[in-house]
Amino acid sequence: MEYKILFTVFIAVFIAELGDKTQLATMLFAADKEVSKLTIFLGASLALMVASGIGVLVGGVISQFVSERHLHYIAGIGFIGIGIWTLFKA
Repeated sequence: MEYKILFTVFIAVFIAELGDKTQLATMLFAADKEVSKLTIFLGASLALMVASGIGVLVGGVISQFVSERHLHYIAGIGFIGIGIWTLFKA
């Protein structure tokens, strides 16, 4: 296992998810006193695992057709675009 990549992915996804709509929705579900917190945790964890799995599969397919260098540029431009859009919506 490549621990450097594991750590990098963990930190990137962890920071991206903090304060995200997903975390807020999970907190709202957990606020219900009649619902098991373990059930909420497992449901949210499973959802993130499935969404991440889709990302890994799609990324693997795309990488067969587009070079890694171009994917980095596309991702960078996408993140910058999202940041600019977020600033204008604020």
